[in-house]
Amino acid sequence: MKKWSNEAWEAAADVYDHTLELPFVKSLAAGTLPKEKFLFYLRQDTLYLRRYFRVLANIASRLDNVAHADAFIRFAADGIAVEKALHGQYLGGVSPTDDEMSPTCALYTSTLLSQALEPVEVEAAAVLPCFWIYQKVGEHILATAKVTDSNPYKDWITTYADETFAASTRLAIEICDSLAAQASAAVRDRMTGIFRQCARLEWMFWESAWNLETWKI
Repeated sequence: MKKWSNEAWEAAADVYDHTLELPFVKSLAAGTLPKEKFLFYLRQDTLYLRRYFRVLANIASRLDNVAHADAFIRFAADGIAVEKALHGQYLGGVSPTDDEMSPTCALYTSTLLSQALEPVEVEAAAVLPCFWIYQKVGEHILATAKVTDSNPYKDWITTYADETFAASTRLAIEICDSLAAQASAAVRDRMTGIFRQCARLEWMFWESAWNLETWKI
């Protein structure tokens, strides 16, 4: 039987292709992204990550396999350290407040947090696009654009295209494949469905930053 991760990526491949065409991603690679849009993105990302890391920790608490649980605890701890450094570099240590959260950020984080009521396999699949798509986008930018020191976003790009992050992504994929291999067909289908949904939310997140999204009311 085909690995679940292959099925999941095929299900979301069109979303990833559209992600690469986003003005935000293209101008980030070129170093021409307006600073206000990048800072908006980082502030929303900070609010997102405060909840994302809680989801990672919750997944760890639900996993029976000790090695898998340990991996998710490390994902949360390592991610906090890296994001704190990057956000501190660009945001100057000024932390956003929850009332700044955009509609897309609210939708994405609510979707992730709600997976705590689903089987742990589904919750793990929901967080995987944040690993996998970020890593693939970072690698794509480095492979297709000349990211020089003159690009003000070089540190962000190289962080997500780094081998350490790639290794974490591979491990997260392997754990999801292991969970899927032991899951029922129905749960496996739900894993694929939430993976595609969260891939779409990743697209929306970048698009919302480009548009400096605000609440309409």
